[in-house]
Amino acid sequence: MADVLAPTVAPRTRHLAALTRRRRETLIIAISALAAAMLSLPLAQSRWHGPEVAATLAVAATAMFAGQRWGLALVVLTELLLVPSVLPRATFASGDIFAHVTGLLAMLAMVPGFLAMRRASASMVEILGWQRTQRTCRRFHAGLIAASVVAAIVPLVA
Repeated sequence: MADVLAPTVAPRTRHLAALTRRRRETLIIAISALAAAMLSLPLAQSRWHGPEVAATLAVAATAMFAGQRWGLALVVLTELLLVPSVLPRATFASGDIFAHVTGLLAMLAMVPGFLAMRRASASMVEILGWQRTQRTCRRFHAGLIAASVVAAIVPLVA
């Protein structure tokens, strides 16, 4: 009867599996952020300063490769700032197939960073020195979602 009630996997093993999964997710986010930065660099200069933001995204991805926790927050923020520069070229590229394909691939490479927005909001709370509570993290997450909606709408309107 005792072996039925005992957990089949030791808590330490579950913890190590979760750490391995988290490292793998972080590596995927860093690789995709670096790919998005490299794909966004050749796009033409716009009023949104796309190449400068892409260079910042490359630095943030490098920080994530180095294991810095603040790198995730910077990746998500720079991807949000890069959307107004890449989205018009991905959707409205007139005649230039290179800009269209590059913009689409860059937007596709940004998806893992956007999916990590919840983790990034918790990281931003720590970076700013605020007390990390569930309520504060939810507010930051809601703010990031609102910023991403604005970042997607602004280039379509302007």
